[in-house]
Amino acid sequence: MTSPALLNYRYKIIEALAEGGFGKTFLAEDTQMPSKRRCVIKLLKPVSSRPEIAQIVQERFTREAAVLDAVGKNQGQNPTL
Repeated sequence: MTSPALLNYRYKIIEALAEGGFGKTFLAEDTQMPSKRRCVIKLLKPVSSRPEIAQIVQERFTREAAVLDAVGKNQGQNPTL
């Protein structure tokens, strides 16, 4: 039996959670943490081959990550980035 491939040589995908317009989310295990903590990975998927559209999607994705990071630091009930 072969072991599953790791995303970024670190995250083992456990299961797919959801798929939306801009990407897919997965439940994953952080193999580099002693606790093997679970996390959610959001994988951005290409929505257009046009560079200007790809740039807009990338900016929105980055903005979403920044908001999640800020909110996660201020409240214990929200996930951290």
